[in-house]
Amino acid sequence: MPSLLPPWRHPEFRRGAREMTGIALGIGAWGLVTGVAMVKSGLGIPLSVLMSLLVFAGSAQLASLPLIASGAPIWVVWATAACVNLRFVIFSAGWRPYFGHLPRARRAWLGYFTADLNYVCFMRRFPEPRPSPEQLPYFWGGVAVNWFAWQVLSMLGIALADVIPTQWGLGFAGTLALLGLTGTLLHDRGTWVAAAVAACAAVAAYSLPMKLNIVVAIAAAVAIGILMDHFLPPPLGVAPTKDAT
Repeated sequence: MPSLLPPWRHPEFRRGAREMTGIALGIGAWGLVTGVAMVKSGLGIPLSVLMSLLVFAGSAQLASLPLIASGAPIWVVWATAACVNLRFVIFSAGWRPYFGHLPRARRAWLGYFTADLNYVCFMRRFPEPRPSPEQLPYFWGGVAVNWFAWQVLSMLGIALADVIPTQWGLGFAGTLALLGLTGTLLHDRGTWVAAAVAACAAVAAYSLPMKLNIVVAIAAAVAIGILMDHFLPPPLGVAPTKDAT
């Protein structure tokens, strides 16, 4: 029976890996930029490798690097990283119907590997919020490709950081990479409005010290998203029913 196979031999593992392979190049490019940025921020190679392996969250890493380099208090660094990663609270709530029955230690292990586009692919593959034997193999197939694409290119960026000129404008490249990743997540009215509000709030609060305008932007986006979910009707043509497959 396919459900009795180890995850890496299950057909859904291959499907998850295949669907993630198409976007692995963009994930790897983002990892490369992050690897270079860590070293050029003064972390050094050992700490950069450790951060890449333990943190594994590009947007949080890039948001915290300027704070670390400027000697900001550690609570500001932690708070910024936590705010940047608030979206994973939403992801975990979405995954709960699928993986909530698993032991806590195993759920924590799954949580380390989760990423934005893995969540998108998983929910597209399994729109019905109920567990099934195919879900874990599919999950592991996708996150395996995502994790290796990120880490391999991140380590390459760390190794080559000293030979890449600062004049190449890697900070701007990182911003472009983040914008590209963000663009893949803008799929309806709510996400577009939240992104616009976040952009306006970030610009309006730009003068705040220690990159706190990022925190303001995230808080504004979360607030407007909650308000829209509670008080606005769904877009025209969208029925409040389950998706059909």
